[in-house]
Amino acid sequence: MSINSVSIALTGSGGAGVMTAGQILVDAAARAGWHGLMGRSLGPQIRGGESAALLRLSPQPVQSADDFYDLMVAVDWGNIERFASELPLHGASVIITDPSQGEVPAIMLGAAPHVVPVPLKDVAKDVAGGRVNMVALGLVAAAIGLPEDAVIDVLKQVLGKKGPEALEASIASLRAGAAQAGAIDGVPKLAPPHPPQGERWSITGNEAAGLGALRGGVRFVAAYPITPATEVLEWLAPNLAKVGGTLVQAEDELASITMCLGGSFGGVPSLTATSGPGLALMTEALGLGVASETPVVVVDVMRGGPSTGIPTKSEQSDLNIAVYGLHGDAPHIVTAPLSIADCLFTVQWSVFLAESLQVPAIVLSDQAMGQSRAIIAKPADLAFVGKRLTAEASADAAYQRYKVTADGVSPMAVPGTPGCQYTADGLEHSPRGTPSTQAQHHREQLDKRLRKLTGFDYGAAWAHLESFGDAETDMAVITFGSVTEPVREALARAAEAGVSCRLIAPRLLFPAQPERMAAALDGIKRLLVVEQNHMAQFHALLRAHYDLPPTVKTLHRPGPLALRPHEIVAALGDWS
Repeated sequence: MSINSVSIALTGSGGAGVMTAGQILVDAAARAGWHGLMGRSLGPQIRGGESAALLRLSPQPVQSADDFYDLMVAVDWGNIERFASELPLHGASVIITDPSQGEVPAIMLGAAPHVVPVPLKDVAKDVAGGRVNMVALGLVAAAIGLPEDAVIDVLKQVLGKKGPEALEASIASLRAGAAQAGAIDGVPKLAPPHPPQGERWSITGNEAAGLGALRGGVRFVAAYPITPATEVLEWLAPNLAKVGGTLVQAEDELASITMCLGGSFGGVPSLTATSGPGLALMTEALGLGVASETPVVVVDVMRGGPSTGIPTKSEQSDLNIAVYGLHGDAPHIVTAPLSIADCLFTVQWSVFLAESLQVPAIVLSDQAMGQSRAIIAKPADLAFVGKRLTAEASADAAYQRYKVTADGVSPMAVPGTPGCQYTADGLEHSPRGTPSTQAQHHREQLDKRLRKLTGFDYGAAWAHLESFGDAETDMAVITFGSVTEPVREALARAAEAGVSCRLIAPRLLFPAQPERMAAALDGIKRLLVVEQNHMAQFHALLRAHYDLPPTVKTLHRPGPLALRPHEIVAALGDWS
């Protein structure tokens, strides 16, 4: 079903306050009964770089950006050339600009949008303590039909601690901006909200990942701050303490992953969060986790690479290192949440898998999910929590930490358990844990570590499968991670136009699930692979592990340009 929505871009230099205005706007829309999504486009500078709050408001749930922005409000034009391509406009788009900030750059006028000059800065000056971003907030809210009382309620919540003067100045600025909205034509109004259906949350992907960790049983976190994963740690720091857990800021990524391995070795489910450069530093220690069969979870909020790359922009380019980056034969878990809301489920599930299988698990989120905020239905309180198989005290000193078992999982002793002493390091070992160079021991331990992953029943959670239109279609789209929601919207549009298609979105990227994938692809002759990276890494992964249909094409590009639903529809149109 097509989504009725209004898309808005609030832009300005870093420090202009557009992010604050955007978050208030999306939360006010939620308070008034609407749904919303707010993404962020930022430069790497702390102040002065490019900045944009990218919103989509709707009476229906939304977790994907639309094709174009209907309204753009430019507090200033600082550095717009750096990210203009991330702000697609269409013929009916409206640009609101302050004449004191200069002419609208030609780069923004290619789609011939309607330009409306509004003296935002002068309006703010006429208010004691006025702020330009609050003027812009009032202007946008009035232009799209968002009730003023909803915005003021959120303002009181956000600014209440700053004192009555700051709040009164912001409300006055809000109303001064709203008074300017009458001069604006062509901005679409929000459709009436649907009746509320239960409790709703305003949450980012990073916050949802943190909650998933807590619900999964994580009680120790060690990490080093890195964009765009830092908010996972900022959310966990106070909330982990509420459940008796501990968070340590390590001196670097190597220290953080080894601290987590130590915490897990001591019997406490452990997790760290990082981005691509940090994951690269952690790979040797993750190999230690595989060899010693010590569970740990790494949430990798991907960004543009390689090296320092583009720290503040999204890209799905850590797939190869996540799957193949550990040296030697080192089977481990790689998962990817499919939406902002799904970050909660996937991280919780990944903790469950890591603990149950005594193995490192890498969760591939990204900046587009991690730093975006969505209004979602309150997630169900999932029952599963990772249950590690632990060893009981023994008097015969015959404990085999790495005993070769049918399912590959052997009891893991908490340090200090009587009779259960063993050596845990990165050397190959006998079932007792004694370092060994014997070919037999190496082969049986390799088999054991692989068997516990390939023989495990991952259930229906391994992927999201959905049919749009005729379920007997011979056409499918396969994708992963944050691209899933744009694909879902594209397939819903295509179905309305009479084009049937199947969606396959694996949540479990590794180990491969050949039988389940074969069932998902049954009857499919044409397959489109959609991903956001330069080298089509996901397509290569699928080729390596699965039998694909005879006709396969790819739609892929690197960040920071988001894949839009209309592009996916167009790719399908070549076949329909």
